[in-house]
Amino acid sequence: MIDVIDGAGGVPVTAVIRRADAVLQHPRAAFRRAGSPVLERSLRPRSPTVTDARGRPLRSLRISVTDRCNLRCRYCMPEREYAWLPRRDLLGFEEIDALVGAFVGLGVARIRLTGGEPLVRRDLPLLIRVLADGLRTGDLALTTNGILLGEQAQGLVAAGLQRVTVSLDSLRADRFEVLTRRRGGLARVLAGIEAASRAGFRSLKINCVVIRGVNDDEMPDLLAYGSEMGAEVRFIEYMDVGGATRWSMADVVPRTEILIRLGERYGAIAPGKNGAEASPAERFVLPDGTCFGIVASTSRPFCGACDRVRLTADGMLYPCLYARSGTDLRGPLRNGATRAKLQQRIARAWRQRRNRGAEQRLRHPERGDPFGRKALRRDPHLEMHTRGG
Repeated sequence: MIDVIDGAGGVPVTAVIRRADAVLQHPRAAFRRAGSPVLERSLRPRSPTVTDARGRPLRSLRISVTDRCNLRCRYCMPEREYAWLPRRDLLGFEEIDALVGAFVGLGVARIRLTGGEPLVRRDLPLLIRVLADGLRTGDLALTTNGILLGEQAQGLVAAGLQRVTVSLDSLRADRFEVLTRRRGGLARVLAGIEAASRAGFRSLKINCVVIRGVNDDEMPDLLAYGSEMGAEVRFIEYMDVGGATRWSMADVVPRTEILIRLGERYGAIAPGKNGAEASPAERFVLPDGTCFGIVASTSRPFCGACDRVRLTADGMLYPCLYARSGTDLRGPLRNGATRAKLQQRIARAWRQRRNRGAEQRLRHPERGDPFGRKALRRDPHLEMHTRGG
């Protein structure tokens, strides 16, 4: 099981931290020393927002910095073997920065780094520092499984990361091991959450994918733990996305049932304050003031308000988690496309966007993995861990 990777292979996490500390003060200079040109990013005001064919604005960008992960969660990577993106195709940090500049110029104000597991990407604080400097007034967040967060939390804050979300599906060591296929992982995740709680992030959240008969009995325990850590817990309905080859509707605990069960335990639950930072969760408040969220993408899709686009680690742009095809940005970028040309390509793809994947799945009579195992083996871009769910 990998811990830290880059284009050249695995390296110890301590080496990554030392190297990142050495370059954080001058990140763009580090890009140049690596032998790659940097496209300087203007901080001029953003252009008017681009809208898609259904009138939805382009506001949010999720960037997968790697398709690799150091866990094998049953709802995301249940199989034993996977096809991986070629290392030569992975975007360098300077390339990610150049593309982010194009997106910001089109109105994107919220960026989230994902994976795979983003913290296995070598020198990630260097990328965060550059993105934070260029984004300035925007929002920069990261989703992680927490395995490496204990060692990196303070460095991520120093680099400019504002918000972090940690995936935690069980507080029981035996259950965690079954869910993730990693022995001893729970202790490292809990240590990572504690480190994040101390580090000074503007926001700390915990995501839990609720699966019937597996971990749905732990919702109260997770709420209590989140309150102790100063973290908002979000319960996510199990989704039939690419790679969820073992998914069944019978395993889904829907929003309505979650609210009923928690209401029986705690009493009347009130609606919470929702906004950009809550999205895509719907917030609720317990009688004692504890705030939590539910992401009901399976039973109550929110496609009509979806303003996000996904960029894979090799530069493919996907307008929807369920989309079968995307738009190549790596090719034009490496062939010397200007920012204006890249923006034209991005804007064209977004304006043509009509996707309502989760809503279409809701109407599908026989739901399951939308692509199938054979297609997943042929094209790793169809996997959720490649698209950065």
